[in-house]
Amino acid sequence: MTERYAISPERSKIGFEASSSVHPIHGEAGGVTGFVEADVLDGRFDLTSAEPRMRLDLPAERLRSGNPLYDGELRRRIDVRAHPRVTGEATEIEELAETGRYRVRGDLTFHGVTRPVQGEITVSVPDDRTLVIEGEQVFDVRDFGLQPPKMLMLRVHPQVRVRVRIVAEREP
Repeated sequence: MTERYAISPERSKIGFEASSSVHPIHGEAGGVTGFVEADVLDGRFDLTSAEPRMRLDLPAERLRSGNPLYDGELRRRIDVRAHPRVTGEATEIEELAETGRYRVRGDLTFHGVTRPVQGEITVSVPDDRTLVIEGEQVFDVRDFGLQPPKMLMLRVHPQVRVRVRIVAEREP
């Protein structure tokens, strides 16, 4: 039977890491919402008996590095007023040979631009009510219509590594 799991905004995080001509830039965002629909059988995420669906949603304003100068420039470039959400939606999930690993294909919308993406995730089932989904992927921000910032001697490179840790709890 297909169950619906709500993403816990308090327990889920999306982190990012960019490099620059001066030093690395790290950031993290909480407040991720969304859902996962799938079967979980015997403590295992089962993709064979149902068409799983996953959707993530993050307010773009929550993307922060902790440096007010960088964060202001990031919000300005993203234009969070015009593009307030970052969303991801799985369209296809394929189980890999390694237990608990999956290839996910889907659509990512960032800065008002939607692009097809794919990557690998790990899904664990720590208890009968919880799913933990983890993965990381490198994106080129230019694919989403953004030019990396250049400020004085600082030049941010266009590739950004994004890490997700999603905790989803079964809905009653």
